[in-house]
Amino acid sequence: MVDRMQQFEVLVIGIGNILWADEGFGVRAVESYHERFADDPRVRVIDGGTLGAYLINEVMSAKRLLIFDCCDFQEKPGTLKVLRNDDIRLWSSTKISAHQAGMNDVLVTASLSGYEPQAITVIGVQPLELNDYGGSLTPVVDAQVQPAVNEAVKEMATWGFAPQERVGNDQPSPLSEMILEKEPYEKGRPSEQEAFRHGDLRFIKAK
Repeated sequence: MVDRMQQFEVLVIGIGNILWADEGFGVRAVESYHERFADDPRVRVIDGGTLGAYLINEVMSAKRLLIFDCCDFQEKPGTLKVLRNDDIRLWSSTKISAHQAGMNDVLVTASLSGYEPQAITVIGVQPLELNDYGGSLTPVVDAQVQPAVNEAVKEMATWGFAPQERVGNDQPSPLSEMILEKEPYEKGRPSEQEAFRHGDLRFIKAK
């Protein structure tokens, strides 16, 4: 049954929540990858967001998994790492959010169903801020989006794939709702004064 589901050689997926600052790193990284490289019928690229268990069919449809995410390495914020093989345990054992727990559950469920990927690689960054509701990626984490994409290209090369840059009028189709993609999302951001993200003023004690 698993063999019939395997329609893609590689699943490139970004997971995270763009509403919680650096939690959105994986989503912004996969968006950047998708915008930069032309579609390849052997490769599926998706914004996994916080879908968790709903990603089971997507995961089981590919032979190799390339995952972008923010990870707690206990390192300096902005530290970028590429995890493979046994190092994946570092990512799966340090749950910093519900979405990460959901993805781990997907991998366990897939394994119990007989799915064994040929390779799993996680490209992760150490977050600085996870509690700023509605906040952007912090600069130190945002600066690692393109390096993460570059690492993905290197990883794809080890698997025998060479992502090709988009040229001319080759425009990417949106991975999610257009308004949630980075440029329109950031342009539509209200000012700090208009969007008070630190609590309800009615319940904050005067200092």
